[in-house]
Amino acid sequence: MLPRKREGQGDVVEGETENNNNSNTIKYVSVTSPVKKHRISDTAAADSTVNDDTFAIRNSSGSSSVVEPAMAPGDSNHNDIDEDLHSRQLAVYGRETMRRLFASNVLVSGMQGLGAEIAKNLILAGVKSVTLHDEGVVELWDLSSNFVFSEDDVGKNRALASVQKLQELNNAVVISTLTTKLTKEQLSNFQAVVFTDISLEKAIEFNDYCHNHQPPISFIKSEVRGLFGTVFCDFGPEFTVFDVDGEEPHTGIIASISNDNPALVSCVDDERLEFQDGDLVVFSEVHGMTELNDGKPRKIKSARPYSFTLEEDTTAFGTYVKGGIVTQVKQPKMLNFKPLREALKEPGDFLLSDFAKFDRPLLLHIAFQALDKFISDFGRFPVAGSEEDAQKLASIAANINECLGEGKVEDINPKLLRQFAFGAKAVLNPMAAMFGGIVGQEVVKACSGKFHPLFQFFYFDSVESLPAEPLDPSDFKPLNSRYDAQISVFGSKLQKKLEDAKVFMVGSGALGCEFLKNLALMGVSCGSQGKLTITDDDVIEKSNLSRQFLFRDWNIGQAKSTVAASAAASINPRLKIEALQNRVGPETEGVFNDTFWEKLTVVINALDNVNARLYVDQRCLYFQKPLLESGTLGAKCNTQMVIPHLTENYGASRDPPEKQAPMCTVHSFPHNIDHCLTWARSEFEGLLEKTPAEVNAYLSNPVEYASSMKNAGDAQAKDNLERVLECLDREKCETFQDCITWARLRFEDYFVNRVKQLIFTFPEEAATSTGAPFWSAPKRFPHPLQFSAADTSHLNFIIAASILRAETFGISVPDWVKNPKMLSEAVDKVIVPDFQPREGVKIETDEKAASLSAASVDDAAVINELLLKLELCRNNLPSGFRMKPISFEKDDDTNYHMDLIAGLANMRARNYSIPEVDKLKAKFIAGRIIPAIATSTAMATGLVCLELYKVLDGAHKVEDYRNTFANLALPLFSMAEPVPPKVMKHRDMSWTVWDRWILKDNPTLRELIQWLKDKGLNAYSISYGSCLLFNSMFPRHKERLDKKVVDVAREIAKAELPPYRSHLDVVVACEDDDDNDIDIPQVSIYYG
Repeated sequence: MLPRKREGQGDVVEGETENNNNSNTIKYVSVTSPVKKHRISDTAAADSTVNDDTFAIRNSSGSSSVVEPAMAPGDSNHNDIDEDLHSRQLAVYGRETMRRLFASNVLVSGMQGLGAEIAKNLILAGVKSVTLHDEGVVELWDLSSNFVFSEDDVGKNRALASVQKLQELNNAVVISTLTTKLTKEQLSNFQAVVFTDISLEKAIEFNDYCHNHQPPISFIKSEVRGLFGTVFCDFGPEFTVFDVDGEEPHTGIIASISNDNPALVSCVDDERLEFQDGDLVVFSEVHGMTELNDGKPRKIKSARPYSFTLEEDTTAFGTYVKGGIVTQVKQPKMLNFKPLREALKEPGDFLLSDFAKFDRPLLLHIAFQALDKFISDFGRFPVAGSEEDAQKLASIAANINECLGEGKVEDINPKLLRQFAFGAKAVLNPMAAMFGGIVGQEVVKACSGKFHPLFQFFYFDSVESLPAEPLDPSDFKPLNSRYDAQISVFGSKLQKKLEDAKVFMVGSGALGCEFLKNLALMGVSCGSQGKLTITDDDVIEKSNLSRQFLFRDWNIGQAKSTVAASAAASINPRLKIEALQNRVGPETEGVFNDTFWEKLTVVINALDNVNARLYVDQRCLYFQKPLLESGTLGAKCNTQMVIPHLTENYGASRDPPEKQAPMCTVHSFPHNIDHCLTWARSEFEGLLEKTPAEVNAYLSNPVEYASSMKNAGDAQAKDNLERVLECLDREKCETFQDCITWARLRFEDYFVNRVKQLIFTFPEEAATSTGAPFWSAPKRFPHPLQFSAADTSHLNFIIAASILRAETFGISVPDWVKNPKMLSEAVDKVIVPDFQPREGVKIETDEKAASLSAASVDDAAVINELLLKLELCRNNLPSGFRMKPISFEKDDDTNYHMDLIAGLANMRARNYSIPEVDKLKAKFIAGRIIPAIATSTAMATGLVCLELYKVLDGAHKVEDYRNTFANLALPLFSMAEPVPPKVMKHRDMSWTVWDRWILKDNPTLRELIQWLKDKGLNAYSISYGSCLLFNSMFPRHKERLDKKVVDVAREIAKAELPPYRSHLDVVVACEDDDDNDIDIPQVSIYYG
């Protein structure tokens, strides 16, 4: 049950659908279950019930209430969401969830590493208030996992020592502290309470109070103990989830509906349907069978890729004629949580993360109870390396297990309990980061009803991260250093390897900030031999601040890598870090040269695009360096380990490319808002960036420009010249009234004249060459608009278009433009010529067409004529005249860019009867905004750093590594071993993509060929880059055989070999003695 209003506090409202998941940032890796399109089934949560009628929030008397959230103290505009700051988070949650968060007060008890991570994520998300509770003081031990503490804080109260740095993350969140013993009654001040360091006895007492409170208080208990972690959630006896997965409702375009019982509904094969049996759907825009347009949800069954059966008798309905959209209706779900007291005895189904550890959760359920009893009995944690303490813990666990009767564990696994006991006191940073992400997301769910909660226990371990070789008890002894907690788990030898690691991190955005924090706390690259190199060519923007937590508002405009490096060094002053602003790619191989790559221990990607990932992957393959890869998309995240000779590389498997709408669909036949926004962005760039840039290119060098256009002589050149001429002649603006005239005539051209021409060329009753209706699904028949100054959306289009047009011509904008009456008067002055559709106008209908410009035999003559006219216009321009091209910037709400794009898209949508969107949703789609939240980012980096322990230890097998896909919305965790690389074999040799054959001493082509022949390989073709150095089919190539390979590359391929490189790489095509092609590794020829 969601929280109701309490005195002086806010409440929540329901009903939101805003979300957008257009991105290729996340890469789905090979895992054991099909998770790419995973949806929760009705049985996803044990002991849960679904109540389809529950939409409102129930209070104790059974009545319902929906109230607007209250504003945060001291922040009168807290409910006015700062879209510049929270745009990426809004793309995940939508406005209503954000407003619910803004009204939520949260308690975080226990400010060791896990508590700090949870608090960070909630403060970045923007809850109303966070209260930090801790009665203890900072110890040197805490610096292994808590990023807000420094050595100067040792001895201070943990909660008090945390406030200042956490407050810097978001000044809109009220942060307060409690430093004395908590009472049950104090919990009534919060919508959600989180405990990270509490005894089971106290947890049960507090949970009983929260569960029985009216309204219930959401209770979360989480612990990380060494490489083991747990979460327990209880959101009350009746908790309503409004949106179980956060995905947009699925839709389909109808092709036919039968008059049957049950009715068969077929959809166009434009895109596969994502419906499942039992889904509820509504119909709209159906012609003929109009009875279905009543808005009533109907259940479907027999769902197939392009059809489904409707549980409805349509025999008496009208006959289907055409059209229709079918849309999934998302149902709320009610969960019945059990209190901790009951759940401990009857935990139900555990949420699994690793199917190779199917029986592990129940054992850990016992182990954490045993640890609580150990601490209660002895007043301390087990000592790391103490076999006696490990035995005591195992004995307690065995007793608990015996009390379970039939539900007991068969194998109590003493080895695992020993590992659990040894690390029980330690809070490790990667574990805190991972669980901080999970718990932070559960708090958001508790406060908003957005996404499916964790129901109810989750256990996780990463014992594979321990060193491969057994450790001596003396290795665990504390050294009185900030890494003592980590040493108590991994030993001092691995700690030394961490400190001496040479790490290259590519990117310092959201992932990069989290990684830097983790690495600094772990002590990576903090030793005398260590070095961390970070590079990012981007600068900090306001929208970064909601998740890139090392940045502050005063850093906006500064280089990301420099600021992030400085912030990381403040977390751990021993960090040896160098910040660069270079993009990693072929153009910077002089900076990131062979010597640089050869010295590296490991590479960590923190990138936001696939092409850069693929390049770094190729470099790591070449230099045989481990690559730790991760990505996020909203609540989803993935990690992939690329380990030399053990796993396949990142580029070995790729997601299919995103489907692109055909050009003719976007320009003439849109049927969804994405098509309209794609067209709007294209028009924006053409009108305001490309055309002014073309004008400037012409004016800067008319002779050269004219020559290049004549040489091109094609339809594209003609179009460019026509646009330049329009700008400098017919559509040239000298006053702001000219800009208004231009904007008004653009409106008429786009939304009236073009539509009139389209329906003149293809009337509503038009047929295709096969006799089928031309305007059949998915095409939508358009209608021209009628401009009205009384329509604010029409006027807003005129404002945005005229202001941006004025900017390109350097014309000042008068203040009266924002006065609707004066603007209307200015628009009324515009003379709009009548339009008559013309015969014979060619409108592209071929979906395979790549260009809308038709080539003509007259193009060359037209180009000459246009150039003559341009010359005349140029002579009439003032000296030095230039236009100002405008580059699209989505994250500035004052620049009118999104106003124009949203206006263009929505007017076009109105033409085609497509539902319009607000400016924020338009920004998500047109700006190609990648949905992003701090919780999934934190989790991804925690998982990667658990793998980093294995990489730096250096002795792990492929079965010890884990790739992960997770979706915190569901929640779903799917972990699996990485896929090994494909092995090629020839005779007694074998190799993989990781191998590179090396030939030294500057060989000739003949020596290279003989060297391969000695391996039973007959080389018939040798190439360098795209240039052929040798092919046995060409007799003249035999003249090159006694030349050095490097000399042939310089002579034939014009290879420019930089001085820092002492080798070149050639690709050799070979056959065996039976003429079978053999795919051999790249061959490196050393000449230096």
